[in-house]
Amino acid sequence: MVEKTYTELMAQIEALKREAEKARAVELQAVIERIKEAIRFYDLTAEDLGLAPARKRASSRAKPPSNNTRAPKFSDAAGNVWSGRGPRPRWLKDALKKGAKLEQFAISSL
Repeated sequence: MVEKTYTELMAQIEALKREAEKARAVELQAVIERIKEAIRFYDLTAEDLGLAPARKRASSRAKPPSNNTRAPKFSDAAGNVWSGRGPRPRWLKDALKKGAKLEQFAISSL
């Protein structure tokens, strides 16, 4: 038996690599077609496949307190406070209905 030279073996390796790449390309095309078919059949999205950032879903858990708390601008004798932003709290609405003035609840800034 005649042994092959290093050059002949390297040429054979390169030929096998090319053959393997061709086989891979054919198989890959078939796999891609099956995947596309499954995506259409099941109406999958990129998110379903983990290929896109997930959308935030509504959570039933309470949100952690925000660090954007504003300093209170109004308070009453019972310790209720309001920053002056957003809807007026019930304690303030009730007091205003009873004739109190908003200025009475203003917290003086030092």
